Amino acid sequence: MKAAAVEIRGVHHGFGDKPVLDDVNLRIGRGQFLALVGPSGCGKSTLLRAIVGTHLPRRGEIRLFPPGADAAGLLVTGPGRDRGIVYQQYALFPFLTALENVAIGLMLDETSIPFRFFRFLRWRALRRRHLEMAVEMLARVKLADALHLYPHEMSGGMRQRVALAQALIMKPEILLMDEPFGALDEATREELQQHLISLRSENLLALDESRTPPHTLIIVTHELNEAIYVGDRVVGLSQHWDWRSEGHQSFPGATVTYDKATPHSSAKTDRNFGAFAMARDEIRRVVFEPQAPPGRNEHVTYWKTRASPETTDEPT
Repeated sequence: MKAAAVEIRGVHHGFGDKPVLDDVNLRIGRGQFLALVGPSGCGKSTLLRAIVGTHLPRRGEIRLFPPGADAAGLLVTGPGRDRGIVYQQYALFPFLTALENVAIGLMLDETSIPFRFFRFLRWRALRRRHLEMAVEMLARVKLADALHLYPHEMSGGMRQRVALAQALIMKPEILLMDEPFGALDEATREELQQHLISLRSENLLALDESRTPPHTLIIVTHELNEAIYVGDRVVGLSQHWDWRSEGHQSFPGATVTYDKATPHSSAKTDRNFGAFAMARDEIRRVVFEPQAPPGRNEHVTYWKTRASPETTDEPT
């Protein structure tokens, strides 16, 4: 059994008197690409920010399991470098070039202002290494020719590539993406999806070579085709569930109503359009439509389809 990367245990959240999340439970395996979908206002971004550590849950807990962690894992109490996040709005510094934007995270993580001031020669050597790493990362996202451009000189797709490189260079245990391609045109969106697919391919190669897969991804998206294509597991978070059958007198918050592997999760082939269409229609019916809402666990069958409860949920 390979270790989990994240465990979300009984998470409840809300804002003021408004409930948002109700008893959310998920186990996410190392190397898994999990796509999180759901209707507007169901708490997808709230859950993502709880994992990041900027919006801690009112009840429940989130635990991380980096390599070497004990069986209890590490309780999320705030942000950390082990989690990187890419937002829909590009979080770039407008006064820095693409190269400098990608390198700045390394600078802030590995140095301090006194270090940079009083140990200038060591800082200069370290800065050179940071910039070399940033050049390599920008080349990976196909921006080798845009190193010295400022954000205002780049297209939306280029800025989002810089944001992705900015997150990846920190080698986070978990990469979180909140509607990262929502503002992009279709062609640019598909190109960036292909980059995520290449990261998933790196995981598959690592597993073939009995190595730990390097990338664990949780992506929030409103686009079902993207969720099924990029993810190897889709989780649906929804406010449309039969909460009255569990004895609630008023709506307690959105919860997980769908959790299944994608059609390609056990294959290394391209899209099976028929299977994709069936999965998309089922997700739309179970997660998005308010008529005849399902019970909390009716379509939460990911673990039931594994060989045993102990089977890893990493891509195979």
